[in-house]
Amino acid sequence: MKLIGITGGVGSGKSQVLSFIREHYLCEIYLADEVAHIVQRKGQVCYEEIVSLLGEEILGPDGEIDRRAMAAKIFAEEALLEQVNAIVHPRVEEFIRKKISEAGDAGEVELFFIEAALLIEAGYGHIVDEMWYIYTREDVRRRRLKESRGYSEEKISQIMASQLSEEEFRANCDFVIDNSGKLEDTHLAIKQRLEEYTWLC
Repeated sequence: MKLIGITGGVGSGKSQVLSFIREHYLCEIYLADEVAHIVQRKGQVCYEEIVSLLGEEILGPDGEIDRRAMAAKIFAEEALLEQVNAIVHPRVEEFIRKKISEAGDAGEVELFFIEAALLIEAGYGHIVDEMWYIYTREDVRRRRLKESRGYSEEKISQIMASQLSEEEFRANCDFVIDNSGKLEDTHLAIKQRLEEYTWLC
């Protein structure tokens, strides 16, 4: 089983890439953001620590952590953001490592993908066999984010400024997929890369 990390800046189209992979390959795919939500649910490993740190005012009527309320609190205070990350990120890695182990033992998939914008910063380079960078020109990313999410130019600029630069992504990744143009070209690049692995033949 091959472990592959998928990363890239906001609006680069990582979900498009994973959608194609999910449809055409025998694989498991885990999104770090989705795993982070799972481990923060009531009764899960991060819940009590986060509520103890931030207070019950971040809880919704159902007793679950309200993501908007939590975000408003932690992004207003950098120290809190760092503390929450210190709680959540190790648990996300534990969750994913467990799933990797289970998938390896089952022997039913050939590919295991982990996706996140912060894979490099979170140190997943030492977990995966190789890291893929989904590159997309900035003008294309900006257009996509305006059309799909309704983001303003200011918000897009703020998010992009908080993420790694293109040079940093490239320096830390083993393979680059250019997702700036037609999806057919992106799909071809994925096929060509995965066909290099003899165990897929």
